[in-house]
Amino acid sequence: MRQTYAGAETFPPVARAYTEVSQVVRETGLLRRARWFYAIVGVAIALAFGGAITGFVLLGDTWYQLLIAGALGVIFTQVAFLAHEAAHRQILVSGPANDRLGRILAAGVVGISLSWWNNKHNRHHANPNRVGKDPDIEVDTIRFLEEDAAKVSRLGALITRRQGWLFFPLLTLEGANLHALGLKHLFSRGEVKGRWIELGLIAMRFSLYLTPIFLFLPVGMAFAFLGVQLAVFGVYMGASFAPNHKGMPIIAADAKLDFFSKQVRTSRNIRGGWWATALMGGLNYQVEHHLFPSMARPHLAKTREIVREQCRTRGVPYTETSLIQSYGIVIAYLNRVGLAARDPFDCPMVNRFRSA
Repeated sequence: MRQTYAGAETFPPVARAYTEVSQVVRETGLLRRARWFYAIVGVAIALAFGGAITGFVLLGDTWYQLLIAGALGVIFTQVAFLAHEAAHRQILVSGPANDRLGRILAAGVVGISLSWWNNKHNRHHANPNRVGKDPDIEVDTIRFLEEDAAKVSRLGALITRRQGWLFFPLLTLEGANLHALGLKHLFSRGEVKGRWIELGLIAMRFSLYLTPIFLFLPVGMAFAFLGVQLAVFGVYMGASFAPNHKGMPIIAADAKLDFFSKQVRTSRNIRGGWWATALMGGLNYQVEHHLFPSMARPHLAKTREIVREQCRTRGVPYTETSLIQSYGIVIAYLNRVGLAARDPFDCPMVNRFRSA
C-alpha cells in the first residue's frame, strides 16, 4: 500500500508570503522578549513545587500520595514547556543564556537530555511531516505512514491495526521513554554537546527526586508513586504535542516547497485562547510557532491574527480546531494508517488460494 504524499503540485509556491508576514510581525514588535511573563510563570511553577513537596511531607505513608505524584507529572510537563521555549531561545536575549537555562530545566529538573531534544526537534522544525527528514514520523511503536505500517510483523500488527485507539494508553509509557532516549543519546559514541554537564544534572536530579520517595514510602507505594508520575507526564506531553501535526498533509521527500506553505499547511492550531495557551505551553499556536520559533509565548495570539489574514489573502488553508476535535483527527488518522498492516490472524495459505 502506498500513501499519497503532498508536493509542489499540491501546494503551489506562495511568493514573498513569509517575507511580508515577518515584516509586519517585526514592525509590530512581536519579536521582543517577555521577561515578566516568564518570571511570573517561573514563580508559579516554583510555588507549585513547594505545594507538592509540602503535601508529600504532610500526607506521609498513605496512598493519597498518588495525588501528589499526578500533580508532579503536571508540574514537570510545565517545566518541559519552559525548557522547550528556552531551547528555541524565546525566553532570554542571549543564545548561550537560553541554552544554559534550557539545560538546567530539561536535565536538572525534568530529567531529560536537552541535547537529544534539540537534535530531534530542530530537524522536525526544518521539515515538518516530510518523509525521511522529520524524526517525528519515523518508525516507532506507532506507525505514521502507511508504507511503514504495511511492513510490521504479524505480532506488531496486533498493535498497529488498532494504534489510533491505543495511542493515548501507550502514552502512559512515553514519560519513561523520554528519559531512556535522552540517556541513550548521552551515552552514544558520537559527539554530544554538553554530555557530562547533562549527565551530572540528570544524576543529581534523580538522586534528589528518588531518595525521599524510597526513603519515606514503602517500596510498593514508592514504585506506584513513580509510575503515576511518569504516566501523567507522558500522557500530558504526548497529548500536548500530538495535535500539532498528526493527520496533517505528509510531504514527499523530494518536494520543493516555500517556507510559508511548508510550515502552515503541515501545522494545526488549537482553539481556546488563554486557557489553551496555559494548558499546552503555547503549543496551541503551532502555526505561528513554526513560522517564528523564537517568538515568546505571550505574542503568539496577536501573531495569529496577522498570519490568518495573510493566509486568507493568499488562499492558503489555515487549520484550527478544538482540542477534542484534534484528538479525534489524530485517532482516525492513526487507525487509517494502521489498516495497512497485515491482519495477524490471516492464514497465508488461504490468502494464497484466494489470489490464485
